[in-house]
Amino acid sequence: MRSSRSRSISRRIRLLRKYGKLALKKLAMNVFGAFALLAGPLLGAQLSSAQATSTSPLTAVDHVDLRRYAGKWYEIARYPNRFQRNCQSDTTAVYTLRDDGKVQVVNACREKDGKVTTARGTAKVVDKKTNAKLKVTFFWPFYGDYWVIGLSPDYQYAIVGEPSRKYLWILSRAPIMDENTYQEVLRLVETLGYEQEKLQKTNQSVQANVPSPS
Repeated sequence: MRSSRSRSISRRIRLLRKYGKLALKKLAMNVFGAFALLAGPLLGAQLSSAQATSTSPLTAVDHVDLRRYAGKWYEIARYPNRFQRNCQSDTTAVYTLRDDGKVQVVNACREKDGKVTTARGTAKVVDKKTNAKLKVTFFWPFYGDYWVIGLSPDYQYAIVGEPSRKYLWILSRAPIMDENTYQEVLRLVETLGYEQEKLQKTNQSVQANVPSPS
């Protein structure tokens, strides 16, 4: 009887040890699982935050002299967009500084049938410290951002964009931009967070038929 009782006690001890280890293992798994559930969203938030800041906010140039910027510009290249889908060549913009400080805008392009179409609008400066950020409207009260994000010191070329980087234009005072200058502009475009592969070059005649801004 005493031997049988001893064996029974020993068996119970072994069972306690066995199931005790399983219980600890299960507890550890539960604790790790709970940590994963808590840490997962935190780690995800950190990754999302890193991705959100991987593209820095777009910046405009330090200053634009609107009187020097005014005049006629030829479009050299652009990101394709829906409101210029019918423009085939000779795309230009003429800016005229008004007495009230606003800018008169006349955009023009030649369509596939050879007809020149124009769009007239108004731009207002929203950053008076730099004059590099404007809002343009062709149909009041709807405005779009117009940021000068690149400008040569002699005002011979300009790069125009907006905060979302959905739109981009490369403008020049001459209808043709030499290749060295164009490559310089493309490098600048890349540093500004744009993809130069998306640019569509604009066909320009030597003498583009563009209406006067009056």
